Amino acid sequence: MIIAVVFMLLGLFISSRLKSKFAKYSQSRLSSGMSGKEIAEKMLKDNGIYDVKVTSVGGMLTDHYNPLNKTVNLSHDVYNGRHVAAAAVAAHECGHAVQHADSYTWLTMRSKMVPAVQIASNLMSFLTLGLAFLAYSSPKMMNGMLLLFIVLQGAITLFSVVTLPVEVDASRRALAWLDSSRLTQSYEHEEAKDALKWAAYTYFSAALGSIATLVYYIWRFTSNNRED
Repeated sequence: MIIAVVFMLLGLFISSRLKSKFAKYSQSRLSSGMSGKEIAEKMLKDNGIYDVKVTSVGGMLTDHYNPLNKTVNLSHDVYNGRHVAAAAVAAHECGHAVQHADSYTWLTMRSKMVPAVQIASNLMSFLTLGLAFLAYSSPKMMNGMLLLFIVLQGAITLFSVVTLPVEVDASRRALAWLDSSRLTQSYEHEEAKDALKWAAYTYFSAALGSIATLVYYIWRFTSNNRED
């Protein structure tokens, strides 16, 4: 419970800071005057990528790259925005498209893990109530359930860890391109870097929380076996 609360609070703090950074840099007009859509299309073109479509999706901070249908999906504010935050996010998502085109190892690995992780996450949600029930009714069966949780959480944790280099590299590619293309001035570049830094922190927080949860399940399993 303490572990869950600590990482929940950490996640809320980082999420709050990310939203405030995005709001702040959304007020910083881009000197090039380009929209997020235009920046994304230019970055794709500059990297020789012509089979990826840039689309607009609803929600806030819902931006993502879909390797299955090769689309860079930008939230409305990023898609239409002509500010530093839009430039940073649009370039970051295109960074994933460049990774895909380059067959970036970590992205390929993460993509292959998605179906298994989705199943593991759904099973974890479904079995959580069962674990709480077995803790009181059948300690021996609970050990078997904990072992299953360790396997499932292990898959989720591995996915979280693999995600880190994917996101960090996408930001690195985005910032390098924004600099080389001269679409951002020096102060705009630093603002974009700061925004992407806080976005990266969300993935580090998620990975640490996932690792802590896995360690907790392993501790519970080994403690129960010692008692037996």
